[in-house]
Amino acid sequence: MTTWTAKTVSMNGDILDRMERAVLKVRERLLRSTTLLNQLGVPYAVVGGNAVASWVATIDEGAVRTTRDVDLLIRRSDLPAIAAAFEQAGFVYFNVQGREMFRDHIDSKPSDAIHLLFAGEKMRPDHLLPAPEIETVDVTDNFRVIALESLLSMKLMSNRRKDQVPIQDMIGVKRIDETWLANLPPVLAARLQQILDTPES
Repeated sequence: MTTWTAKTVSMNGDILDRMERAVLKVRERLLRSTTLLNQLGVPYAVVGGNAVASWVATIDEGAVRTTRDVDLLIRRSDLPAIAAAFEQAGFVYFNVQGREMFRDHIDSKPSDAIHLLFAGEKMRPDHLLPAPEIETVDVTDNFRVIALESLLSMKLMSNRRKDQVPIQDMIGVKRIDETWLANLPPVLAARLQQILDTPES
């Protein structure tokens, strides 16, 4: 019989402060960007990890995962006005391998940026379907979150492991279950069925 021994490592004393700052930076970036969009009056939706966190938090805040970036769904026709407002507010525009984003400053990492997705366009060339149109719900007073049906479709479309985990989170808090299968395109329904069938994978 194997005996396991717990091991510890030494970390810098400010590690908890750094962990907290990382979460606060994403929150601040999310609120700065959505405040600008609210002021502009253009349609948008918070998608990605922050949208998942918002939906999960309505049921169980203890099941919320953190995310390091901000994903926004907008209309391409609104990009010039959005870019002007964001740059005036100090964000820096970048196009990295075809992905359009705004960073806090010129030295920020792409993974820490505000990533833009465009309604009605494919998020990646290999996707079978385009991103949904902008349809939001009011789960928060501060910003507009993508409707849950659209969020699920976007996550299933990406079909990466990191996109399957949030779906499992939403299944775990009973936001999504097998009744959703009938309303999805067959290819996405098959992907959701696989996740439902393998909850521990």
